[in-house]
Formats: sequence, structure tokens, C-alpha cells
Amino acid sequence: MGSLNGQNNHSSLPAAHDCLLERITALLSRWHGLQMAVQNQWGGHDSFQKSQQLAADIFSWFIHSKAPQIEDLKNLLHERMLLSLNTEIEDGSIEEVAEQLMIMHEEYLHGNR
Repeated sequence: MGSLNGQNNHSSLPAAHDCLLERITALLSRWHGLQMAVQNQWGGHDSFQKSQQLAADIFSWFIHSKAPQIEDLKNLLHERMLLSLNTEIEDGSIEEVAEQLMIMHEEYLHGNR
């Protein structure tokens, strides 16, 4: 099964930002629904790259949102899984992943990296 852990070329990012991106990437690499989509290439031959882009997009969303809301994050995850990876997730894992991502972001904001 493919993993999202790869070399990141984000040397211009502050260490805390880089750590947040790595944690997001690690969480997504453990998400069964996403990994099934990548492994089976449901989003096409570039499914792995799309999964990496999802991690980068979530990171960017957190960094640029003034007050991130979990409902918006759930919508982002659902939309990207459906449109980019042709995968409908109905097992409740989007909610679980969104909750874990929000906790991760809160820890980041409070310096618990």
C-alpha cells in the first residue's frame, strides 16, 4: 500500500509549519479509505500525487483560515475524495480524520508540536 511519506521540499517553511505538514501527511497515510483509493488508482495513475496534494491543501487551509471550522474541513475532505480520487467515503472516517486534524491544528497553535 502506498504511503504519503516522501521527501518534502519545504525548506523555506518554518520548522513548526513543516512539522504540521508532516503530521497531516502521516495521518492521511493511515486513512484506510484514502489509501485504498491510492492503491487502486481510483483517481487515475496520479492518485498518489493527488493524495500528497490533499495533504498540502489541508495544510494551506489551516494556515490561511482565520477560524477553521470542522464542518468546512469535512466538506473539503469529502469533496477532494469524490472529485480528485473518485471515492465516496460513507464509513464515518471523514469525520474521524477531520476531528484528528482539528486536534492536530489546535496542538500546533498551542505549541505542542
